[in-house]
Amino acid sequence: MAKLNSDVLYLIFKELRDDKKTFVSCLTVDKTWCETIIPILWTNPWKYLKRKKLFLNVIFSHLSDDSRNYLKNQGIDFLTNSYQKPLFNYINFCKHLNFNNLSQMTDSSVLTIKHIPQFSTIRKIIMKEIIDLFINENTRLTHVYIPFRFNCQIHLIPGAKYCFSELEFLSCNTCINDDVLFGLTEICKSIKGLELIVEKNNSNYGIAKLVESPKKLFNVRLLVEKCSKFDEPFCQILENSLIKHANTIQDFKITKEPTTKILSSFVNLYKLELGKSHFQRTPWNCLENLSLPLLQILKAEGIPIKVLTNLIKNTNGYLFEINIDDIFHNEIDNEEIIEAIYQKCPNLKYLKLTVRSSNILEFEKLLINCQYLHGLYIIVENNFWNLDSDEMFYWDHLFEILTNSSPISLFKFKFYFYNVFHLHSLKLLFDKWKNRDSMLLQTIQNNNFAVSNIGMKYFNLIDEYKMQGIVKRYDHAFCVSAFADFEWI
Repeated sequence: MAKLNSDVLYLIFKELRDDKKTFVSCLTVDKTWCETIIPILWTNPWKYLKRKKLFLNVIFSHLSDDSRNYLKNQGIDFLTNSYQKPLFNYINFCKHLNFNNLSQMTDSSVLTIKHIPQFSTIRKIIMKEIIDLFINENTRLTHVYIPFRFNCQIHLIPGAKYCFSELEFLSCNTCINDDVLFGLTEICKSIKGLELIVEKNNSNYGIAKLVESPKKLFNVRLLVEKCSKFDEPFCQILENSLIKHANTIQDFKITKEPTTKILSSFVNLYKLELGKSHFQRTPWNCLENLSLPLLQILKAEGIPIKVLTNLIKNTNGYLFEINIDDIFHNEIDNEEIIEAIYQKCPNLKYLKLTVRSSNILEFEKLLINCQYLHGLYIIVENNFWNLDSDEMFYWDHLFEILTNSSPISLFKFKFYFYNVFHLHSLKLLFDKWKNRDSMLLQTIQNNNFAVSNIGMKYFNLIDEYKMQGIVKRYDHAFCVSAFADFEWI
C-alpha cells in the first residue's frame, strides 16, 4: 500500500509541476511527499531558478573530496569550504542541462573573488568540475541547452555516450564551432525536438548535418534574432534541411518569414507559432494560400490579420487554440477574422484576440458557435492613440453578450486594456454570472497611456463576489509592453 501511495502521489505531483506555488508547498508535508516531489522538481531545476547563488551552492555541495582538493591545489579555495552533503543526489535527478544558466552562474561566482586577472582560467577549471557532475554514467539527460560561443566538446567526456543515450531535445546557436558541432551531430541522432537560434552573420553552414542527423524530428523552433544583415542563403539551406523531416514535424515555430516554401511541406503539422522577432513587419505572403488541414494550435504575433484569416479558412475544423496579438487591424479585418473563426473552428477551446466595439455583435456569433470554449483572452486597445470608434470601448455591451451568449463551458477570462472599465460594468458582469461555474478572472493593464486604473474599490467588489462563489480567483497585473503574455490562472 505504501508503494501504491507513492506511485499515485508521483502521478498527481507530475500534473501539478506547472503550478509552482502549490508544487513547492507540498515539499513540507511529510517525508514521503518530499521524497516523491524532489525527483520531479529536479528533473528541470532551471525552470524554478530564482536564487542563483543558492542553487550554485547546492551544485558545489556535490563535489567529491578529490575535486575539492584539486580545486584547492589550483588556488581556488572559495569552493572548498565545508558544504554539508545533501540529503539527495539532486544532480542524478536532472534531465535538463542548461549550459546558458550554468555559465552565467559560474561567471557571477568567479567575479566575487579577487583573482580577476585569472578569470578565464579559474572559470574554465570550475566549469569542467561542474560539467563532470552532470555528464557521466550516472545521469541520463533528455534536454540540453547550448549557449552562444560554447567550445566544450561534451561528447568526449567519459560517460557521455551513456549520458546522452536518451537525449530528446537540443537547443543551440547556429554560430557553433566545428568541433562542438561534430560532437553534437554524433549524439543527437535520437532527438525529437530541436531549437536553433540564428543570429549574427557567422552562422556555421555545417549545421545542416546536425538538422539532418535525427531519425525523426517532431518539434522544431527556428528563432531568427535581430542582426545587422540577414543571412538569407544560410536560412534557405537550413529550411531545406528541415524540409527533409516534413512528414514527421508536427510542432513548428519560426520568428521570421521563411525564405522557402517550408510551411507548405509540413502536411502533418498540428501546432504552428509565428512571429515574435525584432524584424520589421513583413507581409508573410507564404501564409496566403497555405493549407494546414490538421492544424490544432495557432499562435501568431505581429502577423498581418488578412493572411491569418486566410490560414484559418484553410483549416479543417480541428483548431482548438488560437492566440493572436501584437498586430493592429481595422474594424473590417477584425470582423473578417472573427467570422472565419466561428465558421471554421467549432471545437475552439482557447482564444486570444482583439475585439473592437463595432464587432461585438459579430463576436457574439463566435460565442454561440464555439460551444467548447473554456478560456477567453480579450484585447481592448482603448487608449487615446486609437482614433477610431474604439476610443470609447463599450464594456457594458461586451459584458452583456458574455453573460447572455457564452457557452456553458466558458469560465476563464482575461481582459487586456489601457483604461479600466467602470465599476458598475463589472458588477453587471458578476450579477448575471450567477448559477454558472465560478469564474477565473485576470485583468492586465498597460499603464503607459492609461487614464483610469483599477483601484481598491475594484478589489473590494471582487472580494464580495468571491464570497458568493461567483469569482473563484482574481489576479491583476500591470505591464509595460502592449502584449505581454500571461499564463492562464
